[in-house]
Amino acid sequence: MATRINAGSENPPMPDAPRSKPLKRPTQARSKFTVQAIYDAFVRIWNAHGWEGVTTRAVALETGIAVGTLYDYFPDKEALLSGYVRHCVDALLARLDAEVIAPSDIAWQERVKRLVRITCDTRLDGLPAVDHEMLMLEHRVAEPKHHRRVYDELADRWEQAFVACRDLQPPLSSATIHALLTAAWGGRRYRLLVQSDSGSGEWVVEMEAMVIARVSMHLPAH
Repeated sequence: MATRINAGSENPPMPDAPRSKPLKRPTQARSKFTVQAIYDAFVRIWNAHGWEGVTTRAVALETGIAVGTLYDYFPDKEALLSGYVRHCVDALLARLDAEVIAPSDIAWQERVKRLVRITCDTRLDGLPAVDHEMLMLEHRVAEPKHHRRVYDELADRWEQAFVACRDLQPPLSSATIHALLTAAWGGRRYRLLVQSDSGSGEWVVEMEAMVIARVSMHLPAH
């Protein structure tokens, strides 16, 4: 189950700060294991003490590694946050690849439901947590080009997902696909922004129904 970050009721301070990035991305199995352990420790400390309680030393101790080893990847906690946000995006994209795009034996309605749920559900089992407090710190690590990159990556997956719907003819236009993605992804982010946790499951179900209804309108009448 995805771990939920909860830093408390007060929003963390948002002063201007230089953006810091991870020094390198893990490529070997051992380094991937180490970085995953660092992220897990990062989430545990954030849950317990909030953003102000996160320090590189605390994360290293919680992970059970030397501080110097952590610095090989993350020079400071902003770089760690940046890496974790990218980790969340990569996990979401991988889930879309595996469960929405790759299967060849599912009807378009089921494929679209999976597409919407994985895109919208911030509490989906198996995906790393993203919540309001993280969104409030996004300005410390993300520039407009990073937001554009994530949108483009998601748009590419949504395009691929509808290409995989070979039983959906004629195909949806790119403009329609982008409009549906913007509604789904924008709704997810806005709900995080206003801390709208109530009815989250119902909202995802409604989004599934709305997207399927719009796609059904595209089908020729029989």
